[in-house]
Amino acid sequence: MSAPSAPKNTPRVTEREARQVAEAAREQDWHKPSFAKELFLGRFRLDLIHPHPMPPPDDVRRGEAFLARLREFCETRIDGALIEREARIPDEVISGLKELGALGMKIDPKYGGLGLTQVYYNKALALVGSVSPAIGALLSAHQSIGVPQPLKIFGSQEQKETFLPRLARSDISAFLLTEPDVGSDPARLATSAVPDGSDYVLDGVKLWTTNGVVADLLVVMARVPKSEGHKGGITAFVVEADSPGITVENRNAFMGLRGLENGVTRFHRVRVPAANRIGPEGAGLKIALTTLNTGRLSLPAMCVGAGKWCLKIAREWSAVREQWGRPVARHEAVGAKISFIAATTFALEAVVDLSSQMADENRNDIRIEAALAKLYGSEMGCLMADELVQIRGGRGFETADSLAARGERAVPAEQLLRDLRINRIFEGSTEIMHLLIAREAVDAHLKVAGDIIDPDKPLSAKAKAGANAAGFYARWLPRLVAGPGQLPRTYGEFNPSGHPGLSAHLRYVERASRKLARSTFYAMSRWQGRMETKQGFLGRIVDIGAELFAMSAACVRAELLRSSGDHGREAYRLADVFCHQARVRVEELFTRLWSNTDELDRRLVDGVLSGAYTWLEEGVVDPSGEGPWIADATPGPSARENVHRTVR
Repeated sequence: MSAPSAPKNTPRVTEREARQVAEAAREQDWHKPSFAKELFLGRFRLDLIHPHPMPPPDDVRRGEAFLARLREFCETRIDGALIEREARIPDEVISGLKELGALGMKIDPKYGGLGLTQVYYNKALALVGSVSPAIGALLSAHQSIGVPQPLKIFGSQEQKETFLPRLARSDISAFLLTEPDVGSDPARLATSAVPDGSDYVLDGVKLWTTNGVVADLLVVMARVPKSEGHKGGITAFVVEADSPGITVENRNAFMGLRGLENGVTRFHRVRVPAANRIGPEGAGLKIALTTLNTGRLSLPAMCVGAGKWCLKIAREWSAVREQWGRPVARHEAVGAKISFIAATTFALEAVVDLSSQMADENRNDIRIEAALAKLYGSEMGCLMADELVQIRGGRGFETADSLAARGERAVPAEQLLRDLRINRIFEGSTEIMHLLIAREAVDAHLKVAGDIIDPDKPLSAKAKAGANAAGFYARWLPRLVAGPGQLPRTYGEFNPSGHPGLSAHLRYVERASRKLARSTFYAMSRWQGRMETKQGFLGRIVDIGAELFAMSAACVRAELLRSSGDHGREAYRLADVFCHQARVRVEELFTRLWSNTDELDRRLVDGVLSGAYTWLEEGVVDPSGEGPWIADATPGPSARENVHRTVR
């Protein structure tokens, strides 16, 4: 008999209850302006990002100095091919990164860290990720979502003084939220933390614990039961990884990131001091989401590094590989791919640098910008890697070791494609990011009209909401009819002499922003309470917003480079080509808002799930092994060897 498909203690919740948990965890208010939020509302606030914000000179000096040391380390101490072959980062490399201070890039110098800005932290991840994406993932998981970031925002002074010096120099951290039967639906979180005197007792199983195999400190999300004196709810704890009762039961292996120290971690009666609780009980999900507001920028940063490498290889290879009497780069079919890689790399770097600098300045709320950067970077990174493999042809599909064995340059193009694929799943899958961003994008509408479509609200609340909505839309809708994007001379500073004009692209963004807002309003009026089920529509709305944000960032970055005399002409050309490419994608997305197969797809899926098409599956042999779809994660003592290892 196979094991149960879910932990016995997994809470059973309805869809509505799950949504309520997620809603309670999100940040409710907007205290600072947001360029992306305004963009979704049809208000193109170029003034929020232009002129491009700049880092203080001292931050630049310290950041560049560290990048120089890190580059030397990457070139002399890291063998990416060895990590790929052995599926492990050598201990001496991790020790060297510790000595370099890489574990404390974002930790304040008063705690022993380097105190780098988000901009330079991301540049460092792009650099180290280019030689070994597994190392990039290790450093990112440690600082972007591991213990340092939640402590920085929510930790007590005592916790910071206790843990941050360790995390800056010697201790690796990991973030433990996901469970075998719980992914992006935290309402069903099963790991428990039961109060017992001055401690909490943790029981449960965590899956896909990046860094968990080698971590010294863990940030663990667990459910505290409600009881007298305890509010209860999902709560965050700092846990010593060598605590009695913790077992790393498996080191997981994946199609890419072969050096990733990712495992399954079991907690059995693990005692954690109450002093190690981060924030109050019940604040765990809010802490996790807030941590990710800037933490999500690490993945697109590494995608920028991947894009730069793709461009370098595509340029060098396409210049020497001839087909029908000329280099393949001169053939339009291949040239279009190179153009896409170059233009997209420029735009993606613009998005990441702009979002990172805004995070450093802390003047704007960047929760949507960071989410868009993660979504856009992970999708575009995969596309660029796939195009590189296609440009390289059979050599793109061949491993670097095989290429070297027969005397050719060891170009790991296929490895890059495998390594980047996880980014569309890491830290919120593309599908979840669509829903998360869509929720923030329609926040203003729900604030004024949410009660109208909420079935649990009484008639009095609906009537009040109707009055508020009438006033809001009477002011808002007329502004969507016309705007600066219809005036031919608007944004004229983006038309310098001798450069491709970018003002037309910014006018397009302004017009498209208003069209996007009108489309959203029409959809809400049409579907009302069913809007949240229209995931195809919401995904396209978000994708349009991502393209418009990228176009804006690319134009602003091009103007920054022009005004500083740093490759201005080339930057304008890249931005111009990218904007033309993005406009084609935006127009297609607008068309697909209303002309699509969403309803046909739903009906077909109903038939597939009911078994109406099982005949179509005949004629193959399923090579899958035996076993349950979801492993049993019922709490209890571990019966497996502990594969945790400490790197010292």
